[in-house]
Amino acid sequence: MRELIDFIKSYVHLSDADIVLLQQNIDVRDYEAHSMIFESGRVANDIYFILSGFVRMFYWSDGTDKTAFFYSGGSFICAGKSYTLEIPALENFQAIEKSRICVLSRLKIAYLTKKIPGLEVIARLAAENELIVAQDLISSFVTKSAEQRYMDLLNNNKELIQRAPQQYIASYLGVSPETLSRIKKRTLSKSIS
Repeated sequence: MRELIDFIKSYVHLSDADIVLLQQNIDVRDYEAHSMIFESGRVANDIYFILSGFVRMFYWSDGTDKTAFFYSGGSFICAGKSYTLEIPALENFQAIEKSRICVLSRLKIAYLTKKIPGLEVIARLAAENELIVAQDLISSFVTKSAEQRYMDLLNNNKELIQRAPQQYIASYLGVSPETLSRIKKRTLSKSIS
């Protein structure tokens, strides 16, 4: 939980009593690789902070899962629309590898923000970050080819390339695994030339 406390402290002053209060009210859970953290169809009542591990967000579409995003340690995750509007979520979150995650329930968040008012800043920052990530993702699909998006991953997010299974990367790029293989071959050819 130290990572979450340090993250919060980078934005909000926390007294020793505040830290104890956080430790008493935040659950830490371990998820095995491939286990589900949150499934669509439920109303989201929790916000998660990844301490360690690797998580993917995906949607079901015509019986196939479509990867939308990946998260690693130091990231907040939440089915935001469901959490805000209290409606069933479309998102699913799955641990790709063994993950340790802080779970902040809606009730405990309300309690903690009353006791530590500065925590509202963290909720706003998490929401703003999700909005920026979503806008960047939409922009990349509108303005770039799958090959360009793959090059962006290679240049800016090698960790994702190394940690995520190829079928999830292909789904994230909006291509089949076979097309991803061809893109990788072309990319390798270009880098050798």
